[in-house]
Amino acid sequence: MCKTSAPLRGDYHWFNPITTRWSDNDIYGHVNNVVYYNYFDTVANNYLIEVGKLDIHAGSVIGLVVASSCNYHAPVGHPQNLLGGLRTDRLGNSSVQYGIGIFIDGENEAVAHGTFTHVFVDRVARTSVPMPSEIRGALSKIEA
Repeated sequence: MCKTSAPLRGDYHWFNPITTRWSDNDIYGHVNNVVYYNYFDTVANNYLIEVGKLDIHAGSVIGLVVASSCNYHAPVGHPQNLLGGLRTDRLGNSSVQYGIGIFIDGENEAVAHGTFTHVFVDRVARTSVPMPSEIRGALSKIEA
């Protein structure tokens, strides 16, 4: 487990419920480390879809992950209700670095936290493009 202190719920500005799945557990009886990246992806994209109005099916712009990191503080397992906390750590012209914390529902300290970076690109050409204004506005609302 990570020796740095765990972030608190108050460090994040938007929350998404996460329900663990049976398949999240590994042979050691806890959620496997790689599953947290799935949680990060879900939290960030749910915010973009719900608040930023990202059209994942037909929009001309999509977000591609170019970097991620995770620090683990305490184990969780299935069944457990979690919350993913989200904030914007860095907002660029065509990219955003999110800060994401994973919390056991009802608890104040994160069991894991990390970063997740999207670069917005043209869906077809896969070249970097300026972030759409509606997405930029949504992300500016949750800046750290």
